[in-house]
Amino acid sequence: MVASVKKPRSLAARVLTIATLWAVIALFVIGLLILTLYRNGAERGFRDLLRAQLYNVINSVSLTADGKLEGTPQLGDLRFSQPGSGWYWIVNIIGNGPQDRIASVSLGDRTVAAISTQVAPFNERYERIYRSSDSTGQELMVAETEVLLGDNGEIARFRVTGNMDALDNDVSAFSRQLILFLVVFGIGSLLVNAIAILFGLRPLDTIRRSLEEIRAGETESLEGSFPREIAPLTGEVNALIDNNRRIIERARMQVGNLAHSLKTPIAVLLNESRSMEPDQARLVNEQATAMQNQVQHYLDRARIAAQQNSVLVRADTGKTLQRLMRVMERLNPDTEFELQLDDDVPDLAMEQHDVEEIFGNLLENAGKWASGKVRVRAEMPTEPASGTGAGEVRPLLSIYVEDDGPGMPDDHLAEAMKRGRRLDESKPGTGLGLSIIKEIAGEYKGSVSLGRSALGGLCATVTLPVAVR
Repeated sequence: MVASVKKPRSLAARVLTIATLWAVIALFVIGLLILTLYRNGAERGFRDLLRAQLYNVINSVSLTADGKLEGTPQLGDLRFSQPGSGWYWIVNIIGNGPQDRIASVSLGDRTVAAISTQVAPFNERYERIYRSSDSTGQELMVAETEVLLGDNGEIARFRVTGNMDALDNDVSAFSRQLILFLVVFGIGSLLVNAIAILFGLRPLDTIRRSLEEIRAGETESLEGSFPREIAPLTGEVNALIDNNRRIIERARMQVGNLAHSLKTPIAVLLNESRSMEPDQARLVNEQATAMQNQVQHYLDRARIAAQQNSVLVRADTGKTLQRLMRVMERLNPDTEFELQLDDDVPDLAMEQHDVEEIFGNLLENAGKWASGKVRVRAEMPTEPASGTGAGEVRPLLSIYVEDDGPGMPDDHLAEAMKRGRRLDESKPGTGLGLSIIKEIAGEYKGSVSLGRSALGGLCATVTLPVAVR
């Protein structure tokens, strides 16, 4: 498993989320605005209908010679003849008793409450429209006016009412249709937006796959045709990769040149030491050998520093360890070498040579001190991943090299990591192996530690960066 790394949010998901939220808000506001405009228009039409019915009643009612109201308005609407429908017309003489009135059949013995003129005043045409209710509680809209009838100054109040349920039902039916259409339109718009966004972001996905191929070593540059907006980005990335490759090659060439230029003088010194006095020869030989080791060590560090942040560097962990184990088995036929690796063990973000240098030294030491068994296993640690210096965070892989030898006292573990320290002179060596391993791992932002093995001997734990797939 790879160490837990916070997964970056998807750009496509972010754009789709924003587009979806905006579409929902926009459709809600548009739907509310349309519904409001429709209701206002329907209510205005409802009032105009009542006003037209009101003047129809006025033209159909007159006052007899003895001061009685008479008339049979024909409004052409059956609801005025249906009892309790809420559609009524009422005419009465102001100042007379309630029995001095004529009304539609639909009103029956019901009454309609009149609103004070202070609450609903008359307009300039001396008419007013207000909301009221009948004695059964139905909500009504009332159109009312007062007209002078007869020669004695009698004033008649004319009222026509309409049931608000008719208006509300009409608005509700329109609302349901509007919501249905907006939902269908909204879903269709979101699908179209999603397709357009995903199609528009496909070049970025192509770049992502190309970068993964570069990391895997399958290709060396971003290839393909890209839109004008991101073509400069691909060009800059390709230039960066090419420049990085040139830096690595230049560093390798300089390392090789320096090694070649120093190889001959050191060889001459070693050759000349053979003709010197024994004491002088030993001194010159030791110093020349130390020079050779130091030169090689710092050349390796320079090479590692030149390529440690390269996306092109990777080493196959499984194949490298298997090859080293086979070599060690031939060199130590009496020792059992066991390799415990998962099939999906990740590659290391290191040069092949440096991986072989680290584990070749560790396996050589383990084979030297083991009583009969050496085991190598790997697992992902729980510690935080290492940074590459470019804003990227790489997961780590811990590899354990264990043996069943005598081990090492706890107070000697830290001392053994120091350069040139040998705690047991009975075995051949220079005392440089563990310190070189530590420095190489450190150059890759890794670490090395020593501890007690479950086999009874020493356990060397090497934590190294994993190549991002």
